[in-house]
Amino acid sequence: MLVDSHCHLDRLDLTAHKGSLDAALAAARQRGVGHFLCIGVSADNTAAVKALAERYDDVDCSVGVHPLDLDPGAAPVLDWLLSELEHPRVVAIGETGFDYHYEPEAADLQQQSFRLHLEAARICGKPVIVHTRAARADTLELLREAALPQAGVLHCFTEDWDMAKAALDLGFYISLSGIVTFRNADALREVARRVPADRLLVETDSPYLAPIPYRGKPNLPQYVRDVAEFLSDLRGVDFDVLAEQTTSNFKRLFPLARIGA
Repeated sequence: MLVDSHCHLDRLDLTAHKGSLDAALAAARQRGVGHFLCIGVSADNTAAVKALAERYDDVDCSVGVHPLDLDPGAAPVLDWLLSELEHPRVVAIGETGFDYHYEPEAADLQQQSFRLHLEAARICGKPVIVHTRAARADTLELLREAALPQAGVLHCFTEDWDMAKAALDLGFYISLSGIVTFRNADALREVARRVPADRLLVETDSPYLAPIPYRGKPNLPQYVRDVAEFLSDLRGVDFDVLAEQTTSNFKRLFPLARIGA
């Protein structure tokens, strides 16, 4: 069984499935995907991701505010975040972190928000899902500063081995998306070869970043199979072994997820 450890089910382009999320999830299940983690990105979509987790037994969710979804006037409020995290199907915090590629001018607000999410993780003990782009030093600095007792994950990882090693040393997991299949992703493929088997996750980040051969088309949870198949070839391991290991890793990182429920 595979787990799509990071997908945005409330944002999917469902054209290929005639507008039906039921059909999209069924197509993924037919390809061996047995669980989905639907990611919160803003206060506005919190209700949507919780509703999806309540609707489907094989979907859990996270809540948080993406660095590109922050209100320029204020960071999220800690009490609000802790309240949302009490929902039984909310198994993680985020996604949160930094994106200096698109909004370097918002660095101060992003740092304030990330610190708040990390404080929520410290209080409630749920793992944090980290988005980081063009912000290597600040990401590692805040993770070291937080010194969380529980692990988290750097999702849709796109950095080099040095950053991956630093995150692994802090207890974090590395999640790889369809980007690892892209032609210009040699440095990322080196990371994919070297990540320890017990710290690796797979994801789609759908509807974004579809893997080869679907690049340029809307991404779907069923394509996590293509990511996993690519990684099994790259790492020289049997596909079933990689699927079992990444699923086991997901269960360990997100112990509240109701896999098989």
